[in-house]
Amino acid sequence: MYEVLLNHLSRYIRLDDLEREILVSKLRYKKVSKKSYLLRQGQTCTGNFFVLSGCFRLFTITANGTEQILQFGISGWWICDNHSFENNLPSEYYIQAVEDSEIAIISKSVYEDLFEKIPLLNKYFRLMMQRAYAASLKKIELLLCTSAEERFNQFTNDFPDFVQRIPQYMLASFLGFTPEFLSMLRAKIKHTADTN
Repeated sequence: MYEVLLNHLSRYIRLDDLEREILVSKLRYKKVSKKSYLLRQGQTCTGNFFVLSGCFRLFTITANGTEQILQFGISGWWICDNHSFENNLPSEYYIQAVEDSEIAIISKSVYEDLFEKIPLLNKYFRLMMQRAYAASLKKIELLLCTSAEERFNQFTNDFPDFVQRIPQYMLASFLGFTPEFLSMLRAKIKHTADTN
C-alpha cells in the first residue's frame, strides 16, 4: 500500500529493510473522498501528507471572498501547512481533495521519533524543503516577471496531464487568473494555433 512512497524515497535516500519497516509501522493510511478536507483554516496541521493517489489543493480565502490556490499535491508529492505543523499553530489554509485520493500520513506525534530512528529522513526532508523552496521562487518569478499567456504556456508545457485533470477554475486560481480570463486566454491561443 505504501509502494509509491517507498519508491519515491528510494530516489533520494537508501533505507535498509529495518528502516523501511520502522517507517511503515509509523505511517497511517487514509482514503479521502473528493471535496473532503484534511485541514481547515484555524485548525492546527497535525500531519504531513504524502499523496499515494489522487490530487489535493492547498488554498486560502482572500479578503474579497475568493479562493486562492497556492499549491497542488498529486501522486508522489507531499502536501502540508509546514508552518502550522512545525510550530503547532492554527493554519491560515485549507487542504482539500480535488478527487478521490489516498494518502500516507506522518503524524506530528511520531515525527521526531522517526527522525531519531531513521536519521536519513532528516536528509530526505531537507532535500524536499529545498525543492519546495525552489518551486516557490519559480512560481513567484512567473507571477511577477511573465505575462499571463507565458505563465499559462509554461504551466501547461510543464504539467500537460495535470492541466487536463483539474477543473479550469482551479487552474485559473493557481495561476492568478479569473476563470473568465483563462477562457479568453485559451480561446486566443486556440485561435492563434488555428490560423497558423
